[in-house]
Amino acid sequence: MSLALAGLLGFAPFLALAPASACATDRPAGDDQRAVFPASVQQGAMVIGKVPPGSRVEYAGRALRVTGYGSVVLGIGRDASGPAEVAVTRPDGSRETTRIAVTPRDWPVERVSGVPPKTVDPPPAIAERIRREQARVTEARARDDARADFAQRFAWPVEGRISGRFGNHRVYNGKPGSAHSGMDIAVPSGTPVKAPAAGVVTFADADLYLTGGTVLLDHGHGISSNFLHLSRIDVQPGDRVEQGRVIGAVGATGRATGPHLHWGMNWFDVRIDPLLVLERGR
Repeated sequence: MSLALAGLLGFAPFLALAPASACATDRPAGDDQRAVFPASVQQGAMVIGKVPPGSRVEYAGRALRVTGYGSVVLGIGRDASGPAEVAVTRPDGSRETTRIAVTPRDWPVERVSGVPPKTVDPPPAIAERIRREQARVTEARARDDARADFAQRFAWPVEGRISGRFGNHRVYNGKPGSAHSGMDIAVPSGTPVKAPAAGVVTFADADLYLTGGTVLLDHGHGISSNFLHLSRIDVQPGDRVEQGRVIGAVGATGRATGPHLHWGMNWFDVRIDPLLVLERGR
């Protein structure tokens, strides 16, 4: 994506944003000096804001990367409670802290039966393998590239019935598990999976124990997508892919009871809801 196009795509969402409430500022800010964020967001949201170019921005103890046109992005966790506080230091040294209200959501229980028992209660050797594999995935999610692919309007990687929703409590074979980390889309095995937005492949492995065929696609500034249970992988780490490129095929590898695509999204180690990201572009 060219810088000019990225700038246009990055700016477009801000036309609809309202300034979040300012809880502290050391000078009045003109329109061109405002920090502009949504006034409220839901748990699991990807949040894009606009600050004066050259500003320093901090949220949740992390310094956020700022694009040349002043865009920043952050993620609100599933269990986050508001307000989310974003501290902005402008190039002239003046400061502003904005508060974003966080709307809580209900998290229903999803019961999943027929899962291979060894994926629910893995023996010690398998548990260690899972730990090593997840450490590799976590490392890939730590990237903070300057690319602003996250500013694109995201598209569905496959089209089908949503069979599992982000954040819902999961019970596997009657045993409580962790909250669901993404969105499951039920489609036939072999269905092509397309990149929902441009990015760089940072991880690709056809045989992870829990997630089977797994691909991570980095969209810049800590935003990434993960695609799990793939039957085929058509990309490799380092590949630059544009929106709509086929990156693999749907399968039922790893801990899966039938063919579907699990699409998850992260802001670094914070899991966010792909469905909210899709709805953002409507």
